[in-house]
Amino acid sequence: MNTLLKIQNLRASADGAQILNDVNIAIDCGETHAIMGPNGSGKSTLAHVIAGNPNYEITDGSMIYGQRSADCDLMELSPDERACAGIFLAFQYPIAIPGVPVISLIRAAYNAQNPDDKLTIAKIRKLLEAEADKLHIDKSFIDRSVNEGFSGGEKKKLEMLQMITLKPKLIILDETDSGLDVDSLQIVSEAINRYKKDNTDVGILIITHYQRILRYIKPDHVHVMKDGRIVRSGDATLAEELEKTGYRDIVKVKNQNA
Repeated sequence: MNTLLKIQNLRASADGAQILNDVNIAIDCGETHAIMGPNGSGKSTLAHVIAGNPNYEITDGSMIYGQRSADCDLMELSPDERACAGIFLAFQYPIAIPGVPVISLIRAAYNAQNPDDKLTIAKIRKLLEAEADKLHIDKSFIDRSVNEGFSGGEKKKLEMLQMITLKPKLIILDETDSGLDVDSLQIVSEAINRYKKDNTDVGILIITHYQRILRYIKPDHVHVMKDGRIVRSGDATLAEELEKTGYRDIVKVKNQNA
């Protein structure tokens, strides 16, 4: 099985404070990994470091990404180059972009990633309307400004619309379940499962506090992060254990099992 992302001894800081401490994890094509842990453990920092958020400084380690053509060092790529290479980050709190229609944003992103197969407005509209129906999104949203006046559930569904249209290779879901009611959680989870079924070589990294999204999206591996390092790893049953015991009894270990 091909490795899609291999992170070794990754250390990162923000504003002079060390956040990630020797993180090791390898995601193979076709795998779904979940990272769980208490607030402030470094989960979202890891997601943003992978995506290339410039607010974080990498002080040690490596991130090797198996993109469509050949392996590359992620740290040599800018955030937009990482996106064009197939890395997709779904935010915990998607921001509004007044004045930028949804259709324009997704078309611009698609055409940047596919310079030899650019889509016209008519073609992208047809694609978006077909997927909007599956996500229970009103088609009028396609022409509205990105996330402006959208509910929490509508914002997360819009991110799934972007994901499905842009066809990423590595999907990072940063607390996508946050703020979703049961119906919206099911719709979002179904979209992710459908995408993975249709694209069997993708990798998924789910950042979450709770097991509830993992009831819908079955992880192959679950990792527990604490104090900026992975302290435990296991299969899906580890998430069930954490649901019962919480994080307080997690014992920090020196060696990670990623």
